Amino acid sequence: MAKAKKKKKKKRLAHILFAEIVVLLLLIGVAKVYSTLNKIRHNSSEDENIAQNETEEKEGFRNIVIFGVDSRENALTKGTNTDTIVVASINNKTKDVKLASIYRDTYVNIPEKGYNKINAAYCTGGYSLALSTINTNFDLDLKEYVTVNFKAVVNTIDRLGGITLDITKEELKWLNGYVRELNRINGTHVAGLTSAGTQTVNGTQATAYARIRYTAGGDYKRTERQRIVISKIFEKVKNSDLATINALINEIFPEISTNLNSLELLGLAKDIFSYNIVDQTGFPFEKDAHNYKRVSYVFPINLQDNVTRLHEFLFDETGYLPTQTVQEYSSYIESIRVQ
Repeated sequence: MAKAKKKKKKKRLAHILFAEIVVLLLLIGVAKVYSTLNKIRHNSSEDENIAQNETEEKEGFRNIVIFGVDSRENALTKGTNTDTIVVASINNKTKDVKLASIYRDTYVNIPEKGYNKINAAYCTGGYSLALSTINTNFDLDLKEYVTVNFKAVVNTIDRLGGITLDITKEELKWLNGYVRELNRINGTHVAGLTSAGTQTVNGTQATAYARIRYTAGGDYKRTERQRIVISKIFEKVKNSDLATINALINEIFPEISTNLNSLELLGLAKDIFSYNIVDQTGFPFEKDAHNYKRVSYVFPINLQDNVTRLHEFLFDETGYLPTQTVQEYSSYIESIRVQ
């Protein structure tokens, strides 16, 4: 059982990377190949069930949630755990994109289900319950989603011809260990790296690099590695030719489910090369990870303050005052956290 949990933890970062790569491919690829849009699994059957607090819609922004689910059977609906939850906020005027990754173990109130880890919302109630949970706990008005099945960042990076990374001696040992793990998962036989230094690495090696968490800096350094890999992929995608983009889309789009229709996807594409990912963060900002009733959770330290900061991060909105609902959730979570 412990070994299974360890493997799930090792896959989480790859889910985060994959979800953020999908943001890039949706923005860049949609404009180029309309004919591939019918490969996406369109599902808007739960739209009427999406709930939110009494908050004003954020004018001038397009907000989409990316769910990364862990399913070997290619399932994209409820019954699968969301190891990745990313809010992508697009400023319609500046074309700036900000990404906020919500930690999967965050302790929240799931509507009509009670308090639990936020990733349980999608598993028990599909995308509508997941969006409702995010909306009601964080005062957002999210209505659009994209769900991706874990397929491996490996294939994306390989298709792009690899990326250049600077590998330290400390990272080298751990990287090769994760390469062996990825080979077992994917049934591949990719070799590890033989030396440290700046070099071009393939998809397996780059994904292994992004998973490293046991060097100095721990999870904070791992997040930095993640940002490095994402930025390298972004550079490669924006400079890729049409054939490469088409190949990426053909490979990834069948693993996507969304309530966005073709016209909405094309609407995102009209300023395609103007979009720029300017910032990304983890959420909650202030957090405390520990066990409660023998289960490990990530507790927001003062949820309402975290929500105020989230609105400032996503929408440049200073001094946001959370709703009464969020304030009540915040008080309850704080009482549990300090026990």
